Amino acid sequence: MNSRAPLSVGRVTFFGRHRGEVNCSAFSPDGQTLLTASEDGYLSSSDRTIRLWELSRAECLWVLKGHQRSVETLSFSPDSRQLASGGWDKQVMLWEVQSGHKLRHLEGHHDSIQSSDFSPNANCLATGSWDSTVRIWDLRVGTPAVFHQELEGHSGNISCLCYSSSGLLGSGSWDKNIHIWKPNTSSLMVQLKGHVAWVNSIAFSPDEGQLASASYSGTIKVWDYNTGKCLETLKVRPVAAAPSEGSRKDFRTWSLVLCFWQGFLDVAHTCAFTRQGKLLVSGAAI
Repeated sequence: MNSRAPLSVGRVTFFGRHRGEVNCSAFSPDGQTLLTASEDGYLSSSDRTIRLWELSRAECLWVLKGHQRSVETLSFSPDSRQLASGGWDKQVMLWEVQSGHKLRHLEGHHDSIQSSDFSPNANCLATGSWDSTVRIWDLRVGTPAVFHQELEGHSGNISCLCYSSSGLLGSGSWDKNIHIWKPNTSSLMVQLKGHVAWVNSIAFSPDEGQLASASYSGTIKVWDYNTGKCLETLKVRPVAAAPSEGSRKDFRTWSLVLCFWQGFLDVAHTCAFTRQGKLLVSGAAI
């Protein structure tokens, strides 16, 4: 296994006005804004807010209020004009980025909402819940909106969702499986099995040739989702040297098979392809 020096880190900007734990964040597709959402803070805080930041000045533009409990998922529409939020109050809220106004309030899930993603054309929003269902909302329908489709098949909490650029929808679950759906027909295209713990994150490669998935077991798998075959299982093995102080949380960069940093993964929390699809990045606790 080859190793390389860690990627250099430039100036770090601090965004810090939440009163509770920050659960999730998202960059807008146009790269101009950042979303952050806070824990409801049973111990010391009652934040429950979403903050919209202008990146160039690190300025908070809007504080979005409306959720009654912790906000767990955020997503931008592809055109960066709208954002969606969901959380422990079982509610999905749709907001306008420019004004900070709430556009719609989507109800229907029976448990906490942990994941969301807009379709490539922004006409639909997919949400995943601990009620084990995926709901697809038709945003072209006027208020009050009702869910357009309900995708059932998982036997555990839905932990992650991701649309491909062509409109396929992937869902990962605590049942250790990944489902690839054809939303237009509400049909299951393929089921990917192989993880031994729940699936935390999934990502389609930009060319849609592969799907990456990160698991609570500490492994990253790369799939040919057209055939259902697992192409690679990426798990960094322990090395003799212990991790340096302060390195208990880190990111790993892979060239699909080649690991750049040595160490070992405990829980793989997230994975993402670079825009060109040549590198796969994973974040984990070690």
